[in-house]
Amino acid sequence: MNQSSKGPKALSFRCVTLLLVVAALFTVCPTALHAYNLEDRVQRVTLENGLRVLLVERHTSPTVSLYIRHLVGAADDGEGKTGAAHLLEHMLFKGTTTIGTKNFKEEQRVLKKIREAGTALDRERMKGARADEAEVKRRVAELKELQSEAKEWVIENEIDRLYSENGAADLNASTGQDVTTYKVSLPANRVELWARIEADRMTNPVLREFYTERDVVIEERRQTYESVPSRKLMELFLATAFTASPYRRPIIGWPSDISFLTPDYLEAFFKQYHSPNNTVIAIVGDINTAKTLEMVKKYFGPVPSHKLAGHHVTEEPVQNGEKRTELVADANPYLAIGWHKPTLPSFEDYVFDVIEALLSKGRTSRLHRSIVQGRQIAEEVSAANGMPAARYPNLFMVTGTPRHPHTAEELEQAIYGEIERLKKEPVKKQELEKIINQLRAEFIRDLSSNSGLASRLSYYEIITGDYRYMTRYVEMIEKVTPKDIMAAAKKYLIEENRTVAVLVKKEKP
Repeated sequence: MNQSSKGPKALSFRCVTLLLVVAALFTVCPTALHAYNLEDRVQRVTLENGLRVLLVERHTSPTVSLYIRHLVGAADDGEGKTGAAHLLEHMLFKGTTTIGTKNFKEEQRVLKKIREAGTALDRERMKGARADEAEVKRRVAELKELQSEAKEWVIENEIDRLYSENGAADLNASTGQDVTTYKVSLPANRVELWARIEADRMTNPVLREFYTERDVVIEERRQTYESVPSRKLMELFLATAFTASPYRRPIIGWPSDISFLTPDYLEAFFKQYHSPNNTVIAIVGDINTAKTLEMVKKYFGPVPSHKLAGHHVTEEPVQNGEKRTELVADANPYLAIGWHKPTLPSFEDYVFDVIEALLSKGRTSRLHRSIVQGRQIAEEVSAANGMPAARYPNLFMVTGTPRHPHTAEELEQAIYGEIERLKKEPVKKQELEKIINQLRAEFIRDLSSNSGLASRLSYYEIITGDYRYMTRYVEMIEKVTPKDIMAAAKKYLIEENRTVAVLVKKEKP
């Protein structure tokens, strides 16, 4: 799942039951097991500070997968502060007052001077063309000297080292439009180590090496966005498709915003959004539920919560005409088309999950058979529901790469042909049943791992407020009819509701 994706699909409790009880069977959901519910396996507890904890015992291997999700992402970055959630994710690997430092009292003294020097440098640089170049040069030299002094007290990458030395796998973090995630899998006897590290990180983070890491993110943006035409096109596409929604912002942030993010702003941002009452933890694996819960309470219970401010989000206005944009670059043509639509738990969102599968799930899907394999207009073409995220109304998208000598325009028209077919021809019963079976089987396979189950439990709990959304999923898509598909296509997949972005190959002089 990429950072900006809608998130994992869900599954009915009948199928989850089958997975948990008869792991070897993946394709049938017997009615006899219908009464067994995923809710019987999940222990859900809310601590006094508002932290929600989901625990599942699974003794298939002596390991545990641990997910921490905070309900904060690029959609929550302040105006002029884009990239804050992403930079904070980076900074929280720098350690705490006890992790990552040789002597925090001495380090803190230098960190204060670094903050003062960095603030003064940013203030001068904000003047733009009116900045005093001599003053900028002096402040840069001062900051560099202080950063060098601070390094004497820093233990690099100590959080990573602690985890690695204790058998960690899949240690990672990610920032999306909606959610920030920290995950790791560990031997079952190392859960207390995780609790100590993560509770400390939620309580006593130190934004050491701030200005150095800010420069790292600026360089990351250059290398992974500005130098990659397809990513640059998607950034342009979202900024065009959304007029008011926070989904128009890039997760990594705009360059001019990243350059002036401050430690003070990130500390306030941290307190606001990484609060326990804005957080979900999922623990799945070889645990004793009662003992693990007591451990969680011991370490995370004292983490102070903060009052969550009211969060008004500007509603995206109805689009009443096609939007088009293009990016000229030295790269092969690429096409992105998106239509506005509701998000979960709207029934229409389930319908679009089915449409996504109809159009592009597997080599027998409509787009592949017709456009890639049949007419050979495209190298690849795919559909995706719920882009770029799921908290707010989002997009149904189709993207593709034309096959030379065919053009992006030819590919676009071929895609519209398949969209019109959705509107005019009812999907046959056999095709629809195949899609439902695919969605069911895919999700069961994903849940076969501790990490997969922990991921989905924590995702749906943080996004919808109730992990049990996933227990109803297949039951809901089984209700989708050919008429529902035609109605959704006619209502949303229309010209005046779409945005088109085209990557145009730069002509050689």
